[in-house]
Amino acid sequence: MKKTRRTIFALLLVLFFLYLLAWPVPVEPQAWTPGALPKLEGDYAVNDKLAAAERIGAGVGVGPETVSVDAQGRIYGGYADGRIVRFAPDGSRPEMFAQTGGRPAGHRFDAAGNLIVADASKGLLSISPDGKITTLATQQGGVPFGLTDDVEPGADGDYYFSDASSKHSLAEVTLDFMEHGAHGRLLVYDPRTRETRLLLDKLHFANGVAVAPDASFVLVAETAEYRVRRFWLAGPKAGQSDVFIENLPGFPDGISSNGRGIFWLAIYGPRNAQLDGLLPRPFLRKLLLRLHLPDPAPRRYAMVLGLDAEGRVVHNLQDPSSGAYAPVTAVQEHDGMLYLGSIKENSIARLPLAQSEAKGAR
Repeated sequence: MKKTRRTIFALLLVLFFLYLLAWPVPVEPQAWTPGALPKLEGDYAVNDKLAAAERIGAGVGVGPETVSVDAQGRIYGGYADGRIVRFAPDGSRPEMFAQTGGRPAGHRFDAAGNLIVADASKGLLSISPDGKITTLATQQGGVPFGLTDDVEPGADGDYYFSDASSKHSLAEVTLDFMEHGAHGRLLVYDPRTRETRLLLDKLHFANGVAVAPDASFVLVAETAEYRVRRFWLAGPKAGQSDVFIENLPGFPDGISSNGRGIFWLAIYGPRNAQLDGLLPRPFLRKLLLRLHLPDPAPRRYAMVLGLDAEGRVVHNLQDPSSGAYAPVTAVQEHDGMLYLGSIKENSIARLPLAQSEAKGAR
């Protein structure tokens, strides 16, 4: 009997190790070694400036991932249930502006007053001032958008937007990060010809998008590589790309231009040393997936950076407290205010711009 038990145990042990070694997983993790984790000092020195943020629209909905403000100062937030809710300039009187039926992840107004929306599941949309929704694009080059993420109209009239992953949907974001397979794209839609063109591919979770005020370049946040890429639209480098800022201390998310040479960058959360350690080791990431263990997630922490036209940090706003408005997924400047969005909060936050004037101050 004991011999039989030992045999069964040995067989189970062999099966368990075979499972760990060979059971198929839905992704093929790729090795990547990130730069040394920056300390929160110098340009990234810890402070509590974001603690002064005012919350508006509390309880209206969950996850106003992106915030936009129209010419009349009215505030728009896109929620997890597909609603885009409009508030009065003082944050009162919420009303439903539109229902996309998907997940509005990014939106900005164009020159004609249309709200251009990057909907994670519905594609690139245009919503007229009276709330009528028009689908602009759902694919490029025969490849459907997997997770349309952010958009910004440029001064040239085109709409620049990101497809975070052409392979994984919104429900599979964790798989995309665990694979590190470079499935993201930076795209541009021409409303005159109704054509969508590819600017950059093989991006590691293409997220926030911002266009230079003179439309000379467009920026895209590569969340899974802790950096922001720049694609040149005009000048001697037109058609080329380079790194705008890299080895950030956290996960870059939404990015926007204030129209005067400053780009506001939302940091979803600080980098995780455990995840950094896993990234060069694809086999270990496979084991995590086979064992259905959670991937290391960033801790709750609010952080926004202001970058100049050369990618240098010129503003640093943080809130490390347990009550911080976090994670910050979008930041938009309007009329002396910074508006913050979050994929998890139940409100929109805003902060007087004066709070960001002194870099690194506590």
